[in-house]
Amino acid sequence: MTRRLSRFERLIDQFDRLRASIDDGELLLQMAEEESDAGAAKEVTMELAAVDAELGKLEIESLYFGEHDDSAAIVSVHAGAGGVDAQDWAEMLLRMYLRFLENEGFSVEVDEITPGDEAGIKSATFTAKGEYAYGTMEGERGVHRLVRISPFDANSRRHTSFAGVDVIPEVSDAIEIEIGPDDLRIDTFRSQGAGGQHVNTTDSAVRITHLPTNTVVACQAERSQIQNRARAMTLLKARLAELARQQQRDQIDEIRGEQTEAGWGRQLRSYVMQPYQLVKDLRTELEIGNVQGVLDGDLRPLVEAYLHWRRARQEASN
Repeated sequence: MTRRLSRFERLIDQFDRLRASIDDGELLLQMAEEESDAGAAKEVTMELAAVDAELGKLEIESLYFGEHDDSAAIVSVHAGAGGVDAQDWAEMLLRMYLRFLENEGFSVEVDEITPGDEAGIKSATFTAKGEYAYGTMEGERGVHRLVRISPFDANSRRHTSFAGVDVIPEVSDAIEIEIGPDDLRIDTFRSQGAGGQHVNTTDSAVRITHLPTNTVVACQAERSQIQNRARAMTLLKARLAELARQQQRDQIDEIRGEQTEAGWGRQLRSYVMQPYQLVKDLRTELEIGNVQGVLDGDLRPLVEAYLHWRRARQEASN
């Protein structure tokens, strides 16, 4: 609540400051015109250009209107169809997201990574925290397709690989999620991957299965089993909350007789590296020719295009 209050106070202060700057600029510009002072008019125009740039930033703030936009985002990446190429693609997506979030100033905690058989990863889960973390990452949920010359094909043929991305908001402690002790199966195992001396020496990693829904979460990021278990329970509560929200949406869709999320779970973005260079978002129709730049973490244009698309859909539904 303190964080939300601080943000609202900042927005109100920013609004009041911009309104005062516009009023002052209008008055000064009128005076410069009356006195035919070209120098003063040019100076006022430059100041108003800075105000316009700040208004653009305020416009971005208005795109974050979702109920959970300011929650932490729990992001999972899973290799799909495509064998080793798909596992390598999943690792490329993970790298892309981590770079983007780091550049944007979010804090990220990697909760679990399952290495691939030969290369890449089978799956990974991380949590991003910061202002509008979930709102920023929500648009990445879905299927991502990569087309490239496979580095794992001795004949250098073009392959198509798929990876799935899931994004859910972290549940606040204030939200009660009922979980009975008999509903859980808790397994421990040794952590995988690089690490210090502690890694692979004790069964500190924890996997929790919620039996009624067959929801599985795992955490191996912390040093102790107790810490990993606590973090895994947080992940489980978030997934169960998202499952409950999805069931509610499904019930509403059934009553309406149609599905509002027609593209749910389908391909949302293509990354083509051969025979041409193009990233295309199939919802917003945004196309970017610099594929490597996107894969290196330059996702801001795609994120903002999705937020504008989301708002347009909401306005259309109203």
